[in-house]
Amino acid sequence: MTTTGNPPAAMPHRAMVLAAGLGERMRPLTANTPKPLIEVCGRPMIDTVLDRLAAAGVAEAVVNLHYLGEQIEAHLKDRARPRVVFSREADRLETGGGVRHALPLLGAEAFFVINGDVCWLDSCTPALRRLAAAWDDARMDALLLMHPTAFAVGYEGRGDFILGPDGRLRRRGEREVAPFVFAGLQILHPRLFDDTPEGAFSLNRVYDIAAERERLWGLRHDGEWFHIGTPEHLREVEDALQYLSVHWVQE
Repeated sequence: MTTTGNPPAAMPHRAMVLAAGLGERMRPLTANTPKPLIEVCGRPMIDTVLDRLAAAGVAEAVVNLHYLGEQIEAHLKDRARPRVVFSREADRLETGGGVRHALPLLGAEAFFVINGDVCWLDSCTPALRRLAAAWDDARMDALLLMHPTAFAVGYEGRGDFILGPDGRLRRRGEREVAPFVFAGLQILHPRLFDDTPEGAFSLNRVYDIAAERERLWGLRHDGEWFHIGTPEHLREVEDALQYLSVHWVQE
């Protein structure tokens, strides 16, 4: 994507990790274990997400809880970096409603939002640092990490967005096939939620708002990305990681 020549924005101090989902497609593995605690190559997915936030310098992570949330809370209660704060949801609020519910914990500045079950490998520069460097508060309300569908291990969909040469995103039309899939990492600004209702709604709702305002942007991921939707995908991803001879956990 293009840049304005301005100094890159500072690393967001806070992040939200989405961990309240039901993980229905991952059954039977998620019958008694929340999906973010499912292990990839021996480590729970949410631990790797939090490790990378800590390595990037993010001080605090808000983790939302609903399905089997007590297990996630017990697993993370003694974690020191980043500091973990929990946002409990009596009713499942979906991705957008969950972020809106947690806004009092996230502050007034832009923050990361990361799926608690996302699996990715960085290239030379970590994806979180690349997102922070690309963020332009004057032009953006949302900056999404995008991955080419052709190179997404385990992904079988039709893509999510068309990424323009200037970095702006356009949603795939009903009959279109899009070359990029949303990779589950993003920076959002709280002003994007000003006109949203309480209760459950998808983050797709605020993406559409940002797109209407021409403030929805994307950044192409330059590393590997893996879709883990089912137990079969999990086995495929672990086989791919072993084949690449890489470590899923970055030190």
